[in-house]
Amino acid sequence: MGRIIAIDYGTKRVGIAESDDLKIIAFPLTTVHSKDLIEFLQKYHQKNAIEALVVGEPKRLNNEPTDVTELINQFVVHLKRKFPEIPVHRVDERFTSKIATQTIQQSTLSKKNKQDKSLVDTISATLILQSFLQNYG
Repeated sequence: MGRIIAIDYGTKRVGIAESDDLKIIAFPLTTVHSKDLIEFLQKYHQKNAIEALVVGEPKRLNNEPTDVTELINQFVVHLKRKFPEIPVHRVDERFTSKIATQTIQQSTLSKKNKQDKSLVDTISATLILQSFLQNYG
């Protein structure tokens, strides 16, 4: 038994969230550069078993793929090659960035912290994971 990790994949930054041991609650973990993601996941997996990976899947309002869908598809194939023993799930990530941005703006964070773009990615990953835990867990 391990934790579930969610990934909000971007070409520059990747937001990462993790579940608690009971797989009930999602927590923001970190943001890493996309080129460092596989190494980060390998190190994390050595310390904490990863039971499943959840990748946000961007879609348009009409359920059509977006401009980055092919990039995400390639990333998922790469993930499955690097971690063949870990199931990879896809979760609709529509509106997660918008909700994350609104959450940050409504928070009591300092103005400087509210402008940290990596925070949006981490919160988006947390929203993706919480959705997965509620709907699929």
